Amino acid sequence: MNHLNHLPIWRDANRLLLAIEQAVRQFPRYHKYTLGSDLRRQAMTVCRLILRAADKGEDQLARVARVVDAVDDLKLQIQLGKELQAFQGFGQFQVIAELAVAVGKQSGGWRKRLAAADGQHCSRS
Repeated sequence: MNHLNHLPIWRDANRLLLAIEQAVRQFPRYHKYTLGSDLRRQAMTVCRLILRAADKGEDQLARVARVVDAVDDLKLQIQLGKELQAFQGFGQFQVIAELAVAVGKQSGGWRKRLAAADGQHCSRS
């Protein structure tokens, strides 16, 4: 996985995963094993999908689209955590939310670039 370290989305997704892991440790017991488990699982899913999407291939656009969807799902869960006051404080939520937004923007840009390249290939055929 060292080959992915040059990708900003990979670095940010891993930072997000680590921040979520650390935050969930401090969740109240009621949220730790419900929302906390869901957040941890979804953050890991985002990292796995990025790993798979990084491999070039004819279905790369579809794999990147799955990354975009997974990040959107994660952002929804993060927002729920804020509303339930599961995070230790606003600062902890803010760091996690900003990382999620950054990963979302990068995955959306990645999808747009691939779609534009795919459109160029289709128009040349």
